[in-house]
Amino acid sequence: MSKQSQSMRLDRYLATVTDYSRSEAKRLIKDGEVTVDGETVSNVGYAINNNSDVCLQGQVLRQAGPRYFMLNKPQGYVCAAKDRRHLTVLDLLDEDNPERLHAAGRLDVDTTGLVLLTDDGQWSHAITSPQRDCWKRYYVEVAEVISEKCIEHFARGVFLKDDKARTLPAELEILAPRRALLRLKEGRYHQVKRMFAAEGNAVTLLHREAIGDVELDESLAEGQYRALSEAEIKSVNHG
Repeated sequence: MSKQSQSMRLDRYLATVTDYSRSEAKRLIKDGEVTVDGETVSNVGYAINNNSDVCLQGQVLRQAGPRYFMLNKPQGYVCAAKDRRHLTVLDLLDEDNPERLHAAGRLDVDTTGLVLLTDDGQWSHAITSPQRDCWKRYYVEVAEVISEKCIEHFARGVFLKDDKARTLPAELEILAPRRALLRLKEGRYHQVKRMFAAEGNAVTLLHREAIGDVELDESLAEGQYRALSEAEIKSVNHG
C-alpha cells in the first residue's frame, strides 16, 4: 500500500476532513480560501495525495488518505458510531471527523483490549473476513477449571447455540487452571464467551491482545490510542 497511490479530489477531501458540505467546500476553493503545498488552488477537482499540505483559510488540515489507529479499549465502551446507552470508542478519540472511522473487528462492551480503527474499508475487510486468515489473540479468564479436552474441541470446532455450523479451528493454550490464551480468526457474535459456554464454562474476563501481527502497545493505558506504524498497516494487507 503505497502512500503515493492514494489520491482524492480537493473538494471531496475538504468535505471529508471538515464539517463543510461538498457544495460549501467547492465555494471555498473557488473563492481562493484553499492552498495546496503553499499555492492557492481554485480547481475543485484538483487531485491531492497523502503527502499534500492542504490549508483552509491559513489553517493546516490533516494529511489526505486513510487513517489507522490502535486503541486500548476499556470496559463500558461499545464499538459503534452511536449508542443510546453507552459511550462509544469514538468518544475516546481526539481526531477530525471521528464518525468517519469504524472498528475493524468489534469487541463487546465488557471486553477490553486492542481495537483497530480506520476509514479504509478494504483494509478492515482483511481483518474481519475469515477467508483472510487474520488471527486474533485473546487472554481469557473463566469461572471453572479449563478441561484439557477443550484444546482438542476448539481445534476441531464447536457448535455454538443457535448456530448450524461448527466454529473454525481455534488454538487454545491453557496458562493456569482458569486462565488461557485463545487464537481464532472468526468474529461471530460473543464467540469466545459462547465457545466456553459450549464447554460448560463461563468467561469472567476477556482481553484482546493482538490482531494478526499487530500487538497491543503495552505503553497505552486504557482509553489511550495511537496511529499505527507503516509496518503495522502493511502487516494486515500482507498477512
